[in-house]
Amino acid sequence: MRYVILIGLVTALIIGCHHVGGLKGDAGPDTDADSDSDTDTGTDTGTDTGPNECTQGGYSGNFVIGTPSDVATLAGYTSISGYLYISCPSCTDLSELVCLTSVGGRLTVRNNSALTNLDGLSALTSVGWELHILNNAALTNLDGLGALTWVGANMSVSTNAALTDLDGLSAITSVPGSLGILNNPALTNLDGLGGVTSVGHGLIIFENSALTNLDGLNSLNSVGWDLTIHDNYTLPDCEACDVLDQLTTGPTPIAVYDNLDDACTPVPASCP
Repeated sequence: MRYVILIGLVTALIIGCHHVGGLKGDAGPDTDADSDSDTDTGTDTGTDTGPNECTQGGYSGNFVIGTPSDVATLAGYTSISGYLYISCPSCTDLSELVCLTSVGGRLTVRNNSALTNLDGLSALTSVGWELHILNNAALTNLDGLGALTWVGANMSVSTNAALTDLDGLSAITSVPGSLGILNNPALTNLDGLGGVTSVGHGLIIFENSALTNLDGLNSLNSVGWDLTIHDNYTLPDCEACDVLDQLTTGPTPIAVYDNLDDACTPVPASCP
C-alpha cells in the first residue's frame, strides 16, 4: 500500500558534520599512590568517580576522537560546549569518558568498527543539538546511553549491523526534530523508544530487515511532519497503520509500503 512520500528526510537525518577544536588534556602520567589515572598528588580518598575524578570541568569547543589517545585526552571532563565526533576504528571502549554529562552541540558516533558498546557514556544526560549513531559494525546495544534524557533536535540510528535493540534510549520522552531508524539488519524491536510521546518533525523507519513489530511506539501520539515506514520486510504493514490510528497530531504526508503485506486481519481503519 502506498501513500505520498516526502523526499529528503533521510538526507537531513544522516549528517555527521564535525569540527575540530583545540585539544587539551592531562599533563602526564599518574603520579599519586592510588590506582587511577589522575595526576593529583594527594592521598586517595576511595571516592573516585572515573578518570581524573571528574575534575577537569568543561571542555570549550568541538572535539574529534580518532584514536584511543584522543579518548584519554577527554578523561575527567564533564561537558563539551560544542560537537563531539567519535570516529575511531581502533577504539574498543570509551570508558575514559565516564565523567561526561553533556554535549552542547551534535554527538556523532560513526565508523567505530571495533566498538561493541557505549558504556563509557553512561553519565551523559543531554545532547544540545543532534545525536547520530551510524555505521558501527560491532555495536550490539546502546545501553551506555541509559542516562540520556534530552536530544535537542534530530536523532538517528543507522547502519549498525549487530545492533539488536534500542533499550539505551528508554529515558528519552520527545524528539524535537526528526527521528530515523534506518538499515539496522539485526534490530528486532523498537522497545527502547517506549517513552517517546512526540516527534516534532519527521519519523522514518526504513530497511530494518529483522523488525517484526512497532510496539515500542505505543506511547507516540504526535508526529509533526511526515511519517515514512517502508522496506522493513518482516514488519506487517498493519503495524504501521496501528501507529497511525493512535496519533492525535499529524503526520502529513504518510508513506507506508514494501513491508510485509497481508500479514494481519482485520486491516486497521487507517489503511486502505
